[in-house]
Amino acid sequence: MSWDFSTPPEYQAKLDWAAEFVRTKVEPLDLVYPHLHYTPPSPEIRRVIDPLKAEVRAHGLWAAHLTPELGGGGRGQLELGLLNEILGRSLWAPVIFGTQAPDTGNAEILAHYGTAEQKDKYLQPLLNGEIFSCYSMTEPQGGSDPGVFITAATRDGDDWILDGYKFFSSNATTASLYIVLAVTAPDQPLKNRMSMFLVPADTPGVVLERRSGTAAEPPDEGTHPLVHYDHVRLPADSLLGEAGSGFLVAQTRLGGGRVHHAMRTVGLCNRAFDMMCERAISRSTKGSLLAEKGAVQTMIADSWAQITQFRLMVLYTAWLIDQRTTAGTRKEIAAIKITAPTVLHDVVMRAIQIHGALGISNELPLWEWLQQVFVVGFSDGPAEIHRITMARQILAEYAPAEGLWPSEHLPARRAEAAAAVAAMLADALAET
Repeated sequence: MSWDFSTPPEYQAKLDWAAEFVRTKVEPLDLVYPHLHYTPPSPEIRRVIDPLKAEVRAHGLWAAHLTPELGGGGRGQLELGLLNEILGRSLWAPVIFGTQAPDTGNAEILAHYGTAEQKDKYLQPLLNGEIFSCYSMTEPQGGSDPGVFITAATRDGDDWILDGYKFFSSNATTASLYIVLAVTAPDQPLKNRMSMFLVPADTPGVVLERRSGTAAEPPDEGTHPLVHYDHVRLPADSLLGEAGSGFLVAQTRLGGGRVHHAMRTVGLCNRAFDMMCERAISRSTKGSLLAEKGAVQTMIADSWAQITQFRLMVLYTAWLIDQRTTAGTRKEIAAIKITAPTVLHDVVMRAIQIHGALGISNELPLWEWLQQVFVVGFSDGPAEIHRITMARQILAEYAPAEGLWPSEHLPARRAEAAAAVAAMLADALAET
């Protein structure tokens, strides 16, 4: 048995290059082109980012989550996790490395379930960064709970007619393609009730009812709209996978994606931690450095411990997925999902406190990162649901106590122990 936390030298060299590349060439894009990372690039921006993407390809790190035949690196979840830790430091980094959400998950299900025609039409442009996509699932009345979805697609000859509303459809304002989960068999069990559809953004009847956004986005300029699918006619070849397999298709894109999101959260936490430590050794008050104050030292120690614990848990989950399957690691995936927002909140809050008024100003990114706590918490379903799922799986591994008392009940255990020791003494005496 071996227990090894090292990274192969060949891949570590790639990670070292990626860290320097992101810091020196990608992070500046966050400042020059803020909030444009999910917008189809202008000719000016393409002249900047296309050479950067070429460098990533030359180092074998482009779309590393996909198999080589799709132009990716075919990396396992553990290697992907280490890379995403670096990419989490920058808004533009996932785009430059071909791993931006939700396009990664959408590309994955297109690769798994798409027909040859669908892959030619949508997958390659998506991988090339020529188009962006939207995963349209959440509904106004039920959030992310598929059990109460009412947006439906019904057959009309060879076509499908899509009707309903989807809320917080991220990137819908800039996407060329929507992937929509709709009810197609309302009387069937949940796992067979829905189907997945490919809907071009310019299809008649696709209406951006309201351009909702996060609190940081100006009114009517948000990137998470309320979409009205108003009697949208779709040809038969719009179906992604088999009819009734929408729930299965949806699950395919979630497991590995949660590992990537968690490791990007680690990367963001590390950046906030770096800022915290730099401030502590740079600023003095009341006659001494902040770094010499007991309260600040406690915040730094607690932050390092939280980040390290969370990082190891995520990497362990990634390792398990590589050893088994996503389905066999649901408990661990749920655990990193529910832990991510707590760690990000705690570290960023401490960084803000150490920076004082500057921490809440628009001259540092910390306040914007604090908002990401809620984004991380809500993405892929609320953390509360994952806690329930996780608890049920944990409890299923246990059996009820036999009899009236718990299995660790000391009087019963002492009696059993006394009997066992008496038997050993009797055996020893019999041998003499």
